[in-house]
Amino acid sequence: MMRYFFEITYNGTPYHGWQNQPNAVSVQQVVEDCLTKVFRKKINITGSGRTDTGVHCVQQFFHADIERTLNEAEWIPKLNSILPRFIAIRSIRPVKPDASARYDALDRTYEYHITREKDPILVGRAYYFFRELDLVTMERATALLLGEHDFQCFSKVNTDVNHFICNIKSAKWNQRGDRLVFTITANRFLRGMVRSIVGTLLNVGSKKINLKQFQEVLRSKDRKQAGMNVPADALYLVHVKYPKSIFL
Repeated sequence: MMRYFFEITYNGTPYHGWQNQPNAVSVQQVVEDCLTKVFRKKINITGSGRTDTGVHCVQQFFHADIERTLNEAEWIPKLNSILPRFIAIRSIRPVKPDASARYDALDRTYEYHITREKDPILVGRAYYFFRELDLVTMERATALLLGEHDFQCFSKVNTDVNHFICNIKSAKWNQRGDRLVFTITANRFLRGMVRSIVGTLLNVGSKKINLKQFQEVLRSKDRKQAGMNVPADALYLVHVKYPKSIFL
């Protein structure tokens, strides 16, 4: 029995998030069904984290225990030929027997894409926000997120976590052509956290709240004080970092 890390990318539009659910199709379910079919044995997988319904993924990892040696050149095309067109395997790497795609992740990076011009081609890929934005003030508010804080104000209220402390290592806004992209890296994220942060920063940029009020939101630990959850279909998990020592 060998443990492998599988690197996966997917378009989240057709799925109800990553994690298995009783009455909806998830990415995890589709991948487990594929592996079970190929290896003719029930295969359970563990992902590096959960993504909500509609969220896209440039890079996600999951681990699985397989009773054979897997060669990338052979098995990546084989698995991709069975997986639906919305999901693809990018790499397969052997890891130590106790390595965990979830618990060994050092940090995760998300991007949120905003388009400033209405573009039907970007529906389901970027959030159209037409109001004027004060990017300088948004950057100042973004800087207040850095470091280790209690981010309960940006978390969904019904969640099964033991605490709301996260360490945000970087957060910034960049202009990419006609898109405004928010990039954030942290050791962990709460449910709905990135979408709530973006919604609150857009309130800052559109002058609905000022910097002092943004600080008050951070201190409040109250989800009702933060901004709206912006749409999920403009959110991308883009990178997951692991220690090199877990790979064989």
